[in-house]
Amino acid sequence: MASAGTDHAAAAADTIPRDYNFAADILARNLTAGRAGKPAFIDARGAWTYGQVAERVDRFGALLRVLGVQREQRVLICLLDTIDWPTAFLGTIKAGAVAVPVNTLMTEDDYRFILADSRAQALVVSEALYPKFAGLLGGAPNLKQVIVSGKVTSRHPGIGHHAFEDALEQAHPDGITAATTRDDIAFWLYTSGSTGKPKGAVHIHANPRLTDELYGGPIVGLTEHDVCFSVAKLFFAYGLGNALTFPMSAGATTILLADRPTPDAVAEILRKHNVTVFYGVPTFYAGFLASPALPAREDLKLRCCVSAGEALPLDVGRRWSARFGVDILDGLGSTEMLHIFLSNRAGDVKYGASGKRVPGYDLKIVDDDGAIAPPGDMGELCVRGPTSAIMYWNNRAQSRATFQGEWTRTGDKYIEDEQGVFTYCGRRDDMLKVSGMYVSPFEVEGALLTHSDVLEAAVVAWRDQDGLVKPKAFIVLKGGAAGDALARALQDHVKAALAPYKYPRWIEFCADLPKTATGKIQRFKLRDPKA
Repeated sequence: MASAGTDHAAAAADTIPRDYNFAADILARNLTAGRAGKPAFIDARGAWTYGQVAERVDRFGALLRVLGVQREQRVLICLLDTIDWPTAFLGTIKAGAVAVPVNTLMTEDDYRFILADSRAQALVVSEALYPKFAGLLGGAPNLKQVIVSGKVTSRHPGIGHHAFEDALEQAHPDGITAATTRDDIAFWLYTSGSTGKPKGAVHIHANPRLTDELYGGPIVGLTEHDVCFSVAKLFFAYGLGNALTFPMSAGATTILLADRPTPDAVAEILRKHNVTVFYGVPTFYAGFLASPALPAREDLKLRCCVSAGEALPLDVGRRWSARFGVDILDGLGSTEMLHIFLSNRAGDVKYGASGKRVPGYDLKIVDDDGAIAPPGDMGELCVRGPTSAIMYWNNRAQSRATFQGEWTRTGDKYIEDEQGVFTYCGRRDDMLKVSGMYVSPFEVEGALLTHSDVLEAAVVAWRDQDGLVKPKAFIVLKGGAAGDALARALQDHVKAALAPYKYPRWIEFCADLPKTATGKIQRFKLRDPKA
């Protein structure tokens, strides 16, 4: 079943002039609107106005040119969420080089691969993260310069090392903008690599602006009066839109947190800065609701909450709405599409579903043979829209498998109802087939999460003694005593809510579940503990 409208990708892309530089545009629109003195970002060092950000970006671009970084060459960015992140990201793009922000929680092997794959000429890294790279620099023949946010504690022969703030102060803010077009490559975002080596999704200058025109503006409705905070960090596609593209497009203010977003830290930020727009992930919403740090309703100024990364469990959405009087707009996006293209929206929220297509995108559900699935049937969701990455860098096989003409395969299984509402069933690789019938792990997890003792749940395929596949559940408790009695109670709880064949045959209680830095549950690690 396909969900499409008259608004096509080409029409959206035509709103952007051919000669275009995303960084220059997003800075200029705030300066010309008289917001030079308005805070754009607030981090641990204080508030940074739009005028200060623009100057820092120009200085960083000038620094790259002095260091010999040329147009289209890659700059690897491994920074914590401070003012230095937007400075380096936008400064690289404005200078016409290619920004490659990466996950700060990757392994040394991942960084070794990305340094080689990207052929980065420069590395921008936080002092706390530098030790992960120190032993890799000698094996990165293309790397010429390292810029450290903080102190330079060691150096590698043959590679220039610079302290970020000192180098920025010495650079002359010449105001140069590279003569790029909307179709020039602006940045790459590497996928997590949970099923193999990380893949670099290549995005052009037009893409971030289009995510704001299609989602940030019309769905979230940001204005210059908003204060935003995102649990997802800037190096993720979701976090990049939340904490940079959307607020800067509207002239809003973003709060940056360098550390891990614990319930205590987030509660303090929401209260102290009167955050109006909060971007979370399902595991954080669930953990926050169970935390003693959860603020009172009257302590917060929230007007909009958004969730992505994984499908939001129905019970979590309902409890959040009851607690704070603000709905969570659950949606689906991806690194390949840059941000959310399927979403609930204010006044039209259906918890337990991902909502309807975002205008500007087309969606279709296909069966295992690639044909359009009949109405109401489960199949793989494919999306078409103007923000799609153009390829995975240096990976033709995966590019061809994912980017099929105008359509991008998501790998997510969905069902669409007659009203155009899409309900998530699970990842393609996570689906179970029990007694010849598909079982959605997400559906079973949702049933488990309605039990008062369950904080988190993950369901995976498991083989019994006869080699037949059955559901197994891994449970993190918020109350109750782990044991056979509770396990049987949970199984009965699922049987009462779903078709009996879907209940988990095994229940394993655990202290926590393996997750990515965005809070996505890594079910493959539960299926294979050695992964």
